[in-house]
Amino acid sequence: MLNKKSVDDLKNLQGRKVLVRCDFNVPLKNGVITDETRIVAALPTIQKLIDNGAKVILCSHLGKVKNGPNEGESLAPVAARLTEKLGKEVVFVADYNVTGEAATNAVNAMKDGDVVLLQNTRFRGEEETKNGDALSKEFADLADDYVCDAFGSSHRAHASVAGVTKYISAKGGHNVVGYLMQKEIDFLGNAVDNPVRPFVAILGGAKVADKLNVISNLLEKCDTLIIGGGMAFTFLKAKGYGVGQSLVDDEKIDYCKEMLAKAEKLGKNLLLPVDTVIAKEFPNPIDAEIEVATVDSDKIPADMEGLDIGPKTRELFADAVKNAKTVVWNGPMGVFENPTLAAGTKAIAQAMADTDAITVIGGGDSAAAVNQLGFASSMSHISTGGGASLEFLEGKELPGVAAADDKD
Repeated sequence: MLNKKSVDDLKNLQGRKVLVRCDFNVPLKNGVITDETRIVAALPTIQKLIDNGAKVILCSHLGKVKNGPNEGESLAPVAARLTEKLGKEVVFVADYNVTGEAATNAVNAMKDGDVVLLQNTRFRGEEETKNGDALSKEFADLADDYVCDAFGSSHRAHASVAGVTKYISAKGGHNVVGYLMQKEIDFLGNAVDNPVRPFVAILGGAKVADKLNVISNLLEKCDTLIIGGGMAFTFLKAKGYGVGQSLVDDEKIDYCKEMLAKAEKLGKNLLLPVDTVIAKEFPNPIDAEIEVATVDSDKIPADMEGLDIGPKTRELFADAVKNAKTVVWNGPMGVFENPTLAAGTKAIAQAMADTDAITVIGGGDSAAAVNQLGFASSMSHISTGGGASLEFLEGKELPGVAAADDKD
C-alpha cells in the first residue's frame, strides 16, 4: 500500500513558500467557469496551508494549449473564483512566461498566509516534454516545499507534477501529497490492493483497447468483473455471438478470448450483458429521440446496433453489486447522454447508491454520469481523474504519486 507524506506532515510552515500543483482544468464557456468541482476539491489543502501561515503558490494547467498561450486558456477566471471561495485575494500572475520575473516579484512580495496563482503551466511548452528540466528548476526556485494535489494530472511526468520534486529535494525541501491526492490514494489504492470482499469491478465505456491492462489487472484482484457499455460487444463476439452493427474492436477479439479463459482459470465471475437495447443507428444529435427494441444479446439483428444493457442485464448486474462489500466502477453501460439509453447506467448507479459497500467511481464518463443522474452524494468516493484512475486500476505507478516523499 502506498504510504506517502501528506500536507499534514509539513511542520513549522510559518513564512515558508509552498508550491501547490492543483487541478484547475475546469470547463469554460465564454470565459465563465461552468463546473467548479475541481476548484472546490482543492480548497481544503489550500486553506490548511493558509491557516498555518505558509505563503501559498498555486499552479495548474488548463486545456490542451495546442496553439500557444492565449487568453481563452488563461487561469484568470480561476483566480477570481478562488478569491471568492477563500474570502481573500488570490494574486494572479498573468505573465505567459509562468515562472518568470513577474512570478518571482509576486512571490517576493507575499506575506504569511498570502496566495498567488501562476499562469497556465502549459503556456510553457517544456511543461509536457522530456526536457523540462530547466522549467522544473524554475518552479522549485519559487518555493521551499511542494504539494501535489492534482490527481487528474498525476499520471503525467510533467515539470510541475514530477520534475519539480527533484529540485525541491536538492534544496532540503519536502514533497508531499495534498488532501485530495491522499483521498484518491486511500480509496482507489485500498479498493484494488486491499479490498473488503466480495470485490466487484464494473467496466464500461466504448473501447476494449482503452482498458486492456485494467481488465487483466482487475481480474486478478476482484471476485466479480462486470463488463458493459460498447466494450461488451467485443467480448460477446469473442464468444461467437453475432453483434450486428454494434461497436466491435476486431483486433481485440483474441484478447477478449484470453480474458474469458483467464477468468475461468482464476475462478472469477465475469458477467456480460444477457440482453441488449438496440436501434437502427446511433442517435444524432446524441440526445435525439430514438426508437429502440430489446433483444437477447445473442440475437442482435445484422442491421441493428446495441446501445445500452437490457432489463435482465440490469437486474443481473445490480444483484452482483448488492452482494458486494467493495465496488469500483469505470465507464457507463450505454449512451447515458440520451434519456432513452441511460437506463443501464442509471440502474448501476442506483444499485451502488442502495448498497452499504465502499463505492468508488473511477472518474471520466462514469463520474459525469453519476453527477448527471443525481447519485454523486451516495458514493463513497468519486475520482477526480479519468486517465489517472484508469492507470491506477491498471496497477501502474503514477509519476505524481511516486515523486512524493515516503513516510518513514
